[in-house]
Amino acid sequence: MRPGAKLVPAKARKPKRPATKTLLAVSNRVAVARNLAEALDTVVHLATTMIGAETGSIFLNDSSTGELYTRIAKEKFSHEIRMTNTVGIAGHGFTSGKSLIIDDAYADPRFNRAVDSQTGFTTNNILCVPVYNLNGEKIGVAELLNKKNGRFNEDDLSFLDAIVRQAAIFFESHRVVETMERARQQELQFLNFVSEISSELQLGPLLQKLITAISQMLNAERSTLFINDEKSNELYTVVGEGLGSTQIRFPNNVGIAGTVFTSGQTINILYAYADLRFNPSVDRRTGFFTRSILCIPVITKDGKTIGVTQVLNKRGGAFTDEDEARLRAFTSQISIGLENAKLFDEVQTIKNYNEGILESMSSGVITLNEEGVIVTCNSAGLRITKAKPEDILHKPTREFFGEANGWIIDRLKKVEESLAQDITMGAQATFGGEMMSVNLTIQPLQDAHNKKLG
Repeated sequence: MRPGAKLVPAKARKPKRPATKTLLAVSNRVAVARNLAEALDTVVHLATTMIGAETGSIFLNDSSTGELYTRIAKEKFSHEIRMTNTVGIAGHGFTSGKSLIIDDAYADPRFNRAVDSQTGFTTNNILCVPVYNLNGEKIGVAELLNKKNGRFNEDDLSFLDAIVRQAAIFFESHRVVETMERARQQELQFLNFVSEISSELQLGPLLQKLITAISQMLNAERSTLFINDEKSNELYTVVGEGLGSTQIRFPNNVGIAGTVFTSGQTINILYAYADLRFNPSVDRRTGFFTRSILCIPVITKDGKTIGVTQVLNKRGGAFTDEDEARLRAFTSQISIGLENAKLFDEVQTIKNYNEGILESMSSGVITLNEEGVIVTCNSAGLRITKAKPEDILHKPTREFFGEANGWIIDRLKKVEESLAQDITMGAQATFGGEMMSVNLTIQPLQDAHNKKLG
């Protein structure tokens, strides 16, 4: 028998249980609670009042993180307290599934003194019972501290056990509602995220939105998107949380990110420094300490791996299967966004290249859309026609060339009908009141499907 602890006799005598009227009152009070924090607070208040304890707590188990947590309601707000579900008297009560009466807390080696040190409260004796749902599954643990008159006894234990069993159904219902609401909020956040990256074509802002959203959604300290540089076979990031202007580059087969990139497989590890694949050099460069890692490959619609998404240090425990699924969904959208952004960059590069060629030509080049409106005119064209950009751009051809150059309108109409090139040498044209001799070539513009463009 542990010092300061009391074994609960199996059937020494039949302990008193709360009357049906009392349990009904508990149900009625908890049923009107608006949320989980209020439900927990209501039951603790009823239990401490009926049993005569100074204070108490009800902790529910979070199976995804291996933690016990409780909510403290304060006016319109509530805050959450979490601890590992194997620590202290509460942790022992939960893991063992046994009720405990502790007469002297500080004499019991299982007692966690750190809580008293942090709060300034002195724990003398403890009453602890596991909380079960209607299916007989452990969902948490209830604790009462410091009985005001004497010590906790078997009647108190039976009373507390009956109260929490009566209230357990409400705890479960509130948790289900919270889970559904959290899923709804996550879905809305995801839709907003998809909308943002779909409308963003600039790669830099896209990456910034990306890593910020992922860290928030997965409740992590940092996230980074690494892209593969095919020329140097390196993974690199242009932007990452906590990096400032520092760019991280390393061979694309090094570290957790490199392993994920080369294998195409997701990696989820709780203790980074315990994994031989982890590369600590990045931590040394940045001053960051990596604990947990979730890393997923970024794959294009063609099945090509172009990088990895890496998320670091989940707050409150390990990354869960739900986190993996969520990040995988995000990453599929990331791939689309990256391909769109790169395609935009390529199109912009081609556009700049073509404009550069046109500007370097000594011949005037004017382009029209399919409605016959002037779209572009290079510098040589402005010089020849003696026009300013505002005089020619977005003007119908008939309006710009006028009656003085009616033959040009006729030639344009001929090419439009025949879709064949037309060349006129040594023709007379008038621009800016000056007559000049010009060589005119009119070329129809068509796309790859022979559709008329202008």
